[in-house]
Amino acid sequence: MGTPWGDFIRARRDSIQPQSLGLPDHGRRRAPGLRRSDLAGRAGISVEYLTRLEQGRDRNPSVAVVNAVADALSLSVSERDHLRFLSKITGGECTAHARPAPPLREVRPPVLETLRLLEPGIAMVTNRLGGVLARTSAYESVTAGTGLLDTDAPNLTRYVFTDPRARTFFADWDAVADEQAFDLWLAPSVENSEWLTAELAPVAGPAADEETSQALARLRDLPPHGRLRAIS
Repeated sequence: MGTPWGDFIRARRDSIQPQSLGLPDHGRRRAPGLRRSDLAGRAGISVEYLTRLEQGRDRNPSVAVVNAVADALSLSVSERDHLRFLSKITGGECTAHARPAPPLREVRPPVLETLRLLEPGIAMVTNRLGGVLARTSAYESVTAGTGLLDTDAPNLTRYVFTDPRARTFFADWDAVADEQAFDLWLAPSVENSEWLTAELAPVAGPAADEETSQALARLRDLPPHGRLRAIS
């Protein structure tokens, strides 16, 4: 017997043409859309496990698996929210699922005082999700025109992965991307990490999304953190 989660995945899989994801056309088949093996390969899980999920024989996919399947299906933000909601229903949780709230952006007064004492030096305060919470006037001068501080809630991670100007601003963009991905991996909670992922999804094109995935995949081999060096 199927489940709401499995039924949704199967329906989305059947609605996707392999060519739209850059996959080869295997010719005529009994069912339309994406093969189960193609989806499993893109999500990094076994075909057997995906089969159990679709058929309802496994009802408790982890957050990582849910996100991997969502990425493999190129789901929109609303579809990702719906998939997480269905995973809670399928797993026996009946509470409504709301989209995670953005992390707090408050900075403690002692930290702000330290930042003030660093003037006219170049300094900023961020959280592990890359949110730029405070900065010196010198930092604003250095980043002027780069696009980093253009929004009301600037985020370094979002900027690195979604703004093409970041590749010019950061001389060692690959190292910076790895560092931001590592910090995201160390995020204080799954909900906060999911919030930033949801924020990245609608603005990062397919190429940027692939780069994000590649950086996350290299987390285990990252060297110790270094400085973020920008082109002056």
